[in-house]
Amino acid sequence: MSIESPALVLGPILRFVDTTRATVWVETDRECAVEVTASTGQSGMEQTWEVKGHHFAIVQLINLPSGALIDYSVTLSAAADVGEASVTVRSGGRLRTAAVDEPVTVAFGSCRRGDTYDDETLKAIGADGLAGLADRVAGQNPDQWPQLLLLLGDQVYADDPSPEIKVLLRDRRATQNDPELGDEVAEEICDFEEYTWLYRESWGVDEVSGLMASVPSCMILDDHDLRDDWNSSLDWRKTMEQKSWWRRRVIGAFSSYWIYQHLGNLSPDELAKDDLYGAIRGAANSAEREKMLADFAIRADSEPESARWSYVRDLGNTRIIMIDSRCSRDLNPDRRAMLDDVEWAWLSDRAKETSARHIVFGTSLPYLMLPALHHLEQWNEAVAQGAWGRRFAKVGEKLRLELDLEHWAAFGNSFRNMVGLVDELVDHTQPPASILWLSGDVHCSYVAEADLTDRGTERTALYQLTMSPFRNPLERPIRAVNRVAIRKPIVKFMRFLARRAGVGDVPITWQAKAGPWFDNGVMSLRLDGERASVQIDHASTGTDGAQRLTRTHEMELTP
Repeated sequence: MSIESPALVLGPILRFVDTTRATVWVETDRECAVEVTASTGQSGMEQTWEVKGHHFAIVQLINLPSGALIDYSVTLSAAADVGEASVTVRSGGRLRTAAVDEPVTVAFGSCRRGDTYDDETLKAIGADGLAGLADRVAGQNPDQWPQLLLLLGDQVYADDPSPEIKVLLRDRRATQNDPELGDEVAEEICDFEEYTWLYRESWGVDEVSGLMASVPSCMILDDHDLRDDWNSSLDWRKTMEQKSWWRRRVIGAFSSYWIYQHLGNLSPDELAKDDLYGAIRGAANSAEREKMLADFAIRADSEPESARWSYVRDLGNTRIIMIDSRCSRDLNPDRRAMLDDVEWAWLSDRAKETSARHIVFGTSLPYLMLPALHHLEQWNEAVAQGAWGRRFAKVGEKLRLELDLEHWAAFGNSFRNMVGLVDELVDHTQPPASILWLSGDVHCSYVAEADLTDRGTERTALYQLTMSPFRNPLERPIRAVNRVAIRKPIVKFMRFLARRAGVGDVPITWQAKAGPWFDNGVMSLRLDGERASVQIDHASTGTDGAQRLTRTHEMELTP
């Protein structure tokens, strides 16, 4: 008896790569064994595991030669116990293992809608920065490829999906007849199945699939992975928790994030130590896995210390510390913090234990906002916590939600903690050559240079690099607000307002050195020995219909 051959639904997606190892993530349409074979002879195999009718595997390659360009293929073999073995082979991609002491290039950004590329959509939201990067990589010598693609949040938009996904949602809601899913979420993603549509739409298109198969990627979550303004305040959480559909949304969001994004962030060693991953692979059936993931999701949302989405990726003499600045917040108004005590201790330890010459903090939300906006958020937090009395406190809390005032500046405790950490790092006999914050979220791109006011930092470059969006441009009226946020009279006034609310000075100053820009694009950080530099590229569509990148700006990041 012959059976239909298994097929790839999504992938291969290259995730972790170092000098001798790589991991490849896939989703298939049925149970099968997935084998990844390198042109250098190494191979790895994993049996898929099922969640709600979807089949996944993350395959490891080990003992690869360092500094090598390697082709790899993906083979899917039907499970032997369901009939005659059936095999399908798809050419996977190319990967490049790291070489010791080579320069490192990290391409990064955030905020990418998965909408189509028809003329109407391209006119409405522009060319796709990732599609432009894919076009560039396809034409480059692999030695020029970035060593890492860093996706800094809003990889999918659960609360505002594409028109195509909205059609599917309306059709599904019409057949579900579920009273918990009312008009409020008629066109929003609400469960695991619907989240799978977003990921397939985002990463499965031909325009970016080759990039995802050949450039390793790491990712972190932000609000639109769940819902706009996620964990912006305690009031926000209390409101959401009363929604009949919220629990289902949380389970779908965290379960899918863990599978589609988080697992690939981990090294082979970390995967081996991950208890949930081991339990999921060893579970007897899909129902058992679904319960494990649902229990995990609810606990991760209500007890942030029970899960860690933050992680470390080391590349040569660079340490990248990816920070969960969304789920691990402490929302108690008396001690409001971007990171709770447990998460902050982890972050501080990871930064202080390394001797890397470059320390990169990946945080979806910018640490250093454009100056006037920073002071606005400082003022708002102080007022919301009662600096101008109870009546103004309610107004402040409402403005926090209405104006999205929820970045590091709006969590003053954490902002000061980060300054203190940086001060410790530079107060060393061999301080890092650079400390950099890579961020997205704000649909605005800029480069800001910082200095510690209480200490000379002439040996350490301090910069905020913000790149957003990949593809989701800001409305024009809000662009104007960002443009004036760097003007000295506006900055001076907002600083005055913050001081009137009792906000004290912090021992760090900064100013925008380049930008702001508002077009879709990609930013690239290059680290070479002691040097750091950045390139900014913006996306456009050519007369031939291809989406390409054009260099807008480049600069050295010097102390």
